[in-house]
Formats: sequence, structure tokens, C-alpha cells
Amino acid sequence: MKRKYLLVLVVFLLGNGFAWAQPKNTSHASQVWLAYFNQTRLSNKWGLWGDFQLRTREDLVVDLSTGIARVGLTYFVDDNVRLTLGYGFINHYPANDNITISQPEHRPWQQVQWFTKNKRTRLMQYIRLEERYRKRYLNNNTLSDSYAFNFRVRYNILYQVPLHPAGLIPKKLSALFNDELHINFGKEIVNNYFDQNRLFLGFNYAFDANNNLQFGYLNTFIQTAAGNQYRNINALRVAYLQNLDFRTNK
Repeated sequence: MKRKYLLVLVVFLLGNGFAWAQPKNTSHASQVWLAYFNQTRLSNKWGLWGDFQLRTREDLVVDLSTGIARVGLTYFVDDNVRLTLGYGFINHYPANDNITISQPEHRPWQQVQWFTKNKRTRLMQYIRLEERYRKRYLNNNTLSDSYAFNFRVRYNILYQVPLHPAGLIPKKLSALFNDELHINFGKEIVNNYFDQNRLFLGFNYAFDANNNLQFGYLNTFIQTAAGNQYRNINALRVAYLQNLDFRTNK
């Protein structure tokens, strides 16, 4: 148990060092992030992944910043370890009023996800590798035929603690601590190997064993490609998580 707390603390300190420093050239925004996550188990070894997300741009409800549709094929090593190969389409809406056209992104991804559970708490981790193909802008109104490309690796850790003496049970709230660190690499990355860090503090309400609602505060700190400009996003994040199991022999 002590090692779990230590791991959470180390990731928190590493991922949020930039945010605490708050460099001078930092812009700020308030957003809402909405998401639906699905993991469907088709057999003892195979399953499907799907997540669909929508994010606003500023002042909580003004315009849109990002739309995401991501799917994947999952191989279950066992009940606690999963390997996923997938594809995501991301639509980056205009970042400001001067840009009139959205930027599409194609994003293949590979992931290993694992769970550590005991009677009272739950620890989820994953490492994800992404290959990001983003259309280049010719100007504010026109997209190029070429793509910018880079790799990105993400490490996500989520720690869930019950708020009820009986533990993590349906119809009760639990507390969530979640941190995700993003690191860029590739030939086109010059200034921002650190991409961003996402810190989430919130709650989980379990309708039953397979349907959960998560909500809370998300802080996202981003280093832009320029290297000396940063964005600090404070967001309300709401996500519905659903697990489906179609196995006949469980």
C-alpha cells in the first residue's frame, strides 16, 4: 500500500513541476470536457475499446476546441492486464477567431493497461504510444496537403478510494486522483519534448459494477511547439464509463 502512495506522489510531482513554476508566457482558459468511454469484452481474450469526447474552447461554454473519436481492439492477457491497438480521429476546431477552418488529425495508438485491486482501493495505469498525423495550415483559411508528424507517449495513473465504509460498491461515491503525463518525440520536435500534464481530482459514482459517472476538476498545463509559450486550462470534466461483457462462460 505504501508503494502505491509513493508512486502516485512521484508522478504528481514530476508531472506538475512545470505548472507550479507558471512561466511568464502563459495563457489561461476555462473549459468543459465531456466524454464517453466503453470497454466491451467479447471473449476471454478479445474485446473492443471506444471513447468519444468533446471539449469547449473558453469561458466554459464558448465555442469548441476538440472532438475525439477513438476505437481499438483489445487483447486480455488476463483480467488485470490488457493490450490495445487502435485508431483515433481528432478534430481540432479553430483555436481563435482569426482561423476559419478546423485541423484534422489521424492518430494510430498502442497501449498496455493494468489494474491493481484490493478490498478497498483500485489503481489503474496505462502507457500509450501515439503516432500523430496533423494537417498543416497554409494560412488561416486553407489546409495543406501535407502532415506534421510526431510520436507521443502518455503515462496515466488513476487511484480510486472509497468514501463509504463498505468500500467500492454500487450506489456510492468514491474519490479519484488521476494524473497523465504526455511526452513528445520525433524529428519534428525541437522545443517541446514535454507536451502537457493533466491533473484530475474528482469523484466516481457507480450506478452498478459496469456503469460509472466521473466528474470533477481538471487542470491541463501545456507547452506549445514554440517552447516558450504555455497554456493553463482549468476545466470541468464529466465522463460516463461503461463496461460490457458478452462472454457466455465467465
